[in-house]
Amino acid sequence: MKSKTIPLALLAAAALTTTLPAQEASKASPTTARVIGKIPDGSPPPPEPAKPGFIVPTRDILKTVTHQQGGRTITIRQIKPIALPEPAKPIPLPDPTTPAIQERIAEVQAEHPNQEFLLVGATVYHSKDATVRSFVTISPLGRAQPVTLWSSADFALLSGFPSFIGSDGETHSLIMAWGNTEIEAISDIPTTRGRDLALTKAPALPAGKATFAVLSENPDPATLASIQSLHDLYNNQHDQLLTAYQGREQARIQLEAELKAHPPKPKNIVLNYWRTQTPGKGGAR
Repeated sequence: MKSKTIPLALLAAAALTTTLPAQEASKASPTTARVIGKIPDGSPPPPEPAKPGFIVPTRDILKTVTHQQGGRTITIRQIKPIALPEPAKPIPLPDPTTPAIQERIAEVQAEHPNQEFLLVGATVYHSKDATVRSFVTISPLGRAQPVTLWSSADFALLSGFPSFIGSDGETHSLIMAWGNTEIEAISDIPTTRGRDLALTKAPALPAGKATFAVLSENPDPATLASIQSLHDLYNNQHDQLLTAYQGREQARIQLEAELKAHPPKPKNIVLNYWRTQTPGKGGAR
């Protein structure tokens, strides 16, 4: 779906800050930035194995009551008591303050000092001339301040995977929220609070491979390296990312059309219950 919401605060930031060329963000690295595993492309997942059914012999059904609700039948059956196994005792969580746990945490941090969990928000602007610009906020979880930037990458293509190998060789986890906006759809909106909403103040970015311009002052160097890694990944696997995104969009459109043409019918429900003499020992299924 095409979002028509205009992030006013994001657009204002573009007019108030100074940009930083992408090539200054990080040094070259021999590691190839890449997605970990297969990029989701809309292909249906393999079918789940069938769950065993709950069958009650006719002789064990003591009472049956049926109700009609919203086009489905709800059947309530009282059955003979069933012996249930004792619930498993919960496994206590390890105490993170113990010396052994603290030592292990320190070892992991020493082995992966630059590993990050990135929270990303992106608004992707499209226009009739096929120019794509993304306004992005990236927040490294629990480490540095958020960094805002303009990018010539279509960040919608970067939304289909949870983790990647960066140009630094480290694993990065990724959670992204994003939306699409057509520039022509907002070009006639008047100025609000003295700020131009026509995107004329977005920095110019070169054609060709995706690059970016940072708007935040004094960005954290490690965060800049992660941003560069995302763009390296985008450039390295652009065709794969685009094909996978188009597959996901096609699958979404097909599913919406299928649900509209054939709305799912409510399923019938069977509720079983039994009574016992000891409180707390009965159950329903």
